[in-house]
Amino acid sequence: MRLSTILAAEQKSQEVTDWAGRIGWVVGLLLFIALVYWLMREGWKWRGSLQGDLPELPVAPEAPGEPRLTMTGRYHGSTTAGQWLDRIVARGLGTRSRAELTLTDAGLDVVRPGAQDFFIPADRLRGARLDKGIAGKVLAEGGLLVVTWEHGGKELDSGFRSDRAAEHAEWTEAVNTMINATEGTAR
Repeated sequence: MRLSTILAAEQKSQEVTDWAGRIGWVVGLLLFIALVYWLMREGWKWRGSLQGDLPELPVAPEAPGEPRLTMTGRYHGSTTAGQWLDRIVARGLGTRSRAELTLTDAGLDVVRPGAQDFFIPADRLRGARLDKGIAGKVLAEGGLLVVTWEHGGKELDSGFRSDRAAEHAEWTEAVNTMINATEGTAR
C-alpha cells in the first residue's frame, strides 16, 4: 500500500456539533440571568417597602425667589446620613438621573427629567460637603457634592456631580453659609 492511501484511510471526518446540548446550555444560562435580575428587582422593591414610612417629597414653592446658584449634572442617589452604602429607594430617591439644581433663599430645588423632582426647604438643609462616594458611585476624592438634609425625621445624604466639577466647592460654601445664617431660626 502506498503512503497516501494509508493517510487517507486514517483521516476522520469532523464531529457533528451537538446542537441540542448547546441550545440547552444557552437556554439554561438565559434562565439563570433572568432569575438573577428578577431577584435584584424584588430586592429593590423590598427595600422600598421597608422605607415606606418616608413621607412624600416636598415640592418647590411657586415663587422660590432669586437663584443664588444653578448647576446641571447628575443625581446619583440618596442614603441615610453618614452611611454611604445605605441607599434610600423610596419616593424615587434611588433613581439616578440628570439633574438641574437651583439654590434660592427658600431652599434647594432638584429638577430631574424622567424622575420625580423634589425640593429641600432651607430650614431642612443640614450641610454640604465634598466626598468621594455614595451608594453605587465612587469617584476621585472631592468628586461628589453631598448635601445633607432632614426629611420625615431622618437625615439623608444626596449625592450630585456637576457637569463642571469646579463648581462643587462654591456650592459647598454657599449651602453651609446659608445654613449658618439661619441657625437661629426654628428647625
